[in-house]
Amino acid sequence: MGEKTVPMLPCRTIRSVLDFYAVLGFEVTFQQKSPNPYAVVERGGIQLHFFGMKGYEPAESYSTCYIQTDDVDGLHDAFRTRLKAAYGRVPTRGLPRIGPLKDTSYGVRQFLVTDPGGNCLRIGQQTSQDQHHRRAPEETFSRALHHASLLADSRDDPASAARIIDRVLRIEDEPPTPVQLLRLLVLRADVAGRLGDEETAMSALTKAAAVHLTAQERESVRDDLERLEELRG
Repeated sequence: MGEKTVPMLPCRTIRSVLDFYAVLGFEVTFQQKSPNPYAVVERGGIQLHFFGMKGYEPAESYSTCYIQTDDVDGLHDAFRTRLKAAYGRVPTRGLPRIGPLKDTSYGVRQFLVTDPGGNCLRIGQQTSQDQHHRRAPEETFSRALHHASLLADSRDDPASAARIIDRVLRIEDEPPTPVQLLRLLVLRADVAGRLGDEETAMSALTKAAAVHLTAQERESVRDDLERLEELRG
């Protein structure tokens, strides 16, 4: 069988989208201005099509597609490196932006990229044959992390994620482990930044940087520590 699925994604202007994907290492393989604005970009086995839409609002976009890869860590690192070289920093909020690399509760290691058109690329690598969502942990702080992460990334609802984290961090008679605290604070800073709450973001980052971890604990939260450095940068 020779079938192939190619996503067609909307944007307000073709040019800004093409410039962004050029930064990521994509090649423009087709472009037309009339009768309708349209373009195609490719990188390796990834092919994306874009069409211009008058009155389109990128900040309100729900357009998305999923890209499967066998080297999600390598692709995430390559995109981050290129974005930092082009913008002087890794864009973690607003449009465009790149999200953290995470192991999900449904057997996939993935990250999200949102382009200037508001289109979200979910880029992932399967890590388990079981693709069903794992049950939320029973332990208080692990459960909060589970639900807050899903809300922040899978549902793009940073406000609800922030409420969960704030509520669990107010518990006084049951402190989180250092690893749990670090992960909660990094995620809190991340969602605060998305919500434009710079004061809370900076406070959470300062507290996260002060958490003492053993070498073994640092290795277990390597993705979170990398995100901490991105957000602080």
